[in-house]
Amino acid sequence: MPHWQTSRYLIDLARPQVMGIVNITPDSFSDGGHYAGTRAALAHCEALIKAGAHILDLGAESTRPGAQPLPQEQELDRLLPVLRMAVTLGVPVSVDTYKPGVMQSALDLGADIINDIWALRWVSSEDGLSGRDVVAAHPGCGVCLMHMHGNPQTMQVSPMEGDVVAPVRDFLAHAAQALVAQGVGKARICIDPGIGFGKTVAQNFSLLAQQAVLLETGFALLAGWSRKSSLGAVTGAAADDRVLASAVAAVLAVQNGACIVRVHDVKATVQALGVLSAMQAAT
Repeated sequence: MPHWQTSRYLIDLARPQVMGIVNITPDSFSDGGHYAGTRAALAHCEALIKAGAHILDLGAESTRPGAQPLPQEQELDRLLPVLRMAVTLGVPVSVDTYKPGVMQSALDLGADIINDIWALRWVSSEDGLSGRDVVAAHPGCGVCLMHMHGNPQTMQVSPMEGDVVAPVRDFLAHAAQALVAQGVGKARICIDPGIGFGKTVAQNFSLLAQQAVLLETGFALLAGWSRKSSLGAVTGAAADDRVLASAVAAVLAVQNGACIVRVHDVKATVQALGVLSAMQAAT
């Protein structure tokens, strides 16, 4: 998968792409409240780009385990002032949302990518519109389809059972092909196994170890290990002390075929991937 087609940019996937996380929320699991204001969020966007982020990922609703749904108007009030400026910063901008109305508003403002934990399955109770409808109607936006078992309120209370690798692959393949059937070009789609979204620690690491199985779908792969609780489980580190573990996980994901890594700690990740790239160039 050489490129990821988005609204304004054709992203080269021949080198790993670092997607910097911008949580415009008071309650995200590791940095909630740090960038909740528009000015702080924009400053963080600029800092991530300076640190080497290739893509920005803006989210205005926390989807940590146990998080409660946020009304659409409140999500838009948080998101749109930041997005309006972020699209002027010279890099692709992704919006992390599952609500079709938010997706449409974001795309209307120039967002390049929709990043959806529900893989476009969530349907608005107001107008019956789904995320798939919004993305399929857009002429060129990129989309990331993630696997989630259950929902944020229940996913870690009742995680998946047994071997998860094949079921996750099959779910993502079906979601992506359904979108292709609606006329969305394959180059616009990437997939995400949803580390931490309804899986046990062992299951998360099995998805990393057997990541090649996910590549059988033929779609570009995004990996989101940054500061996840599974890293804490194996290191004993608190969420804000998982920079090293997160960078290692990003390198392993890229070694195993991921094209994009979604991270909080951009500088450390870029440096770690630079070492990997140097080694690969020397072989």
